[in-house]
Amino acid sequence: MPQQNQLSPQSKYYRDSAFTRLMLLITTLLRYPGVGYLHQAKFSEEHHNALQEVHDYLLAVAAEEGISIKCSVHTIHKDLAFLRSKGILGSQMYRWGYYLGTGVMNQQELTAALNALHSQAEYQRDVQIQELYNRLIRRLKGIESKEQLFYPVRAHLNRSIVETDPVKITETFSDRNLFDCLDVVETAITKGQKIRLNRKPSPWLDRPGESFEIWPLQLLYYDIAWYLIHETCENGHLAVSRIDRLEDRCTVLDTRGRSIAAQRSSLKLAHELLANGWGLFLGDSDEQRQELIGRLDMVEVIVRFFPRVMGFVAEGPLRHPSQRIEPHPPGPLNKQTQCVDYIVKLPPRSLREFGFWVYRFMGQAQVRSPEYLVEQHRQAAQQQASLYMENFQ
Repeated sequence: MPQQNQLSPQSKYYRDSAFTRLMLLITTLLRYPGVGYLHQAKFSEEHHNALQEVHDYLLAVAAEEGISIKCSVHTIHKDLAFLRSKGILGSQMYRWGYYLGTGVMNQQELTAALNALHSQAEYQRDVQIQELYNRLIRRLKGIESKEQLFYPVRAHLNRSIVETDPVKITETFSDRNLFDCLDVVETAITKGQKIRLNRKPSPWLDRPGESFEIWPLQLLYYDIAWYLIHETCENGHLAVSRIDRLEDRCTVLDTRGRSIAAQRSSLKLAHELLANGWGLFLGDSDEQRQELIGRLDMVEVIVRFFPRVMGFVAEGPLRHPSQRIEPHPPGPLNKQTQCVDYIVKLPPRSLREFGFWVYRFMGQAQVRSPEYLVEQHRQAAQQQASLYMENFQ
């Protein structure tokens, strides 16, 4: 009869202590996602020791659990390698903090993420996010803190003015649009695929429907609706189109796609244009090229705002990167302030949308420069007054 291997008391001790240490390590990674880089501010990039922080947190967790344990940073390194070999840790580099699987957030961080998801699902009517949020509700239903976890402490209230759920669009007999095949567009974005879309006739009746070929770059929510940032395949022209103004057809023209680096590069340029301008109109191809290389002359616009709205204008120091706000008389806003001048440099393509913003303050805003914008604003004010005079008559 073959002899069974008998573990000596010393071997059994090492086996049990190693198992306990491994369980404590897993507990540490679950309890403190990102451990190894939680206190990176204390270190420079060159001298940060991620494993030392993991070691310190492991000992703290052991103490909390009432377990006495001794181990070195070298031992922790071996334990982490063991967790990698079993697939419990991924093969990626964890220089910026260790975590298990997708457990990259603690409860406070998860609450903030859930708030953002709830807002996007509720107000921006993002169907995909709504489905994700509902799945998370089901998964987290059993935890004790679920009431606090799902309380919407923060919200982004801007509401979509159009229906985005293809099922509800069908039920209400609304015009179908690109929301019906948004999954194809999203795949094309991540794979850099060339697609063909079809634009509906313009709501201003000044342009018929058309077919166009693009690389889709990003889905963007702005103010009241969802938009698609895209690059025209023919000439690299960057533009933004409202999704509900596109037909419910999306044809993939190139399944191989281009690199994600090319997608990122074009998206970066689009966001540079968005940051320089006002609103979503990105101009024509020639304007874009000149603007992106810094050869397009910007227009300095000066608008004077009066007491009823000047405080609102002055409280937005980050409304545009080029803006200046000058109170009259100079100094902080107070009861003696008579008005404020809002000064901003914009590309010509953005003056129309900037004008729409100024019109919101009709009766409390006066365009001062350039002269042709002064005339446009004066005429708009006269037309507004004429409408009221006609009604009264």
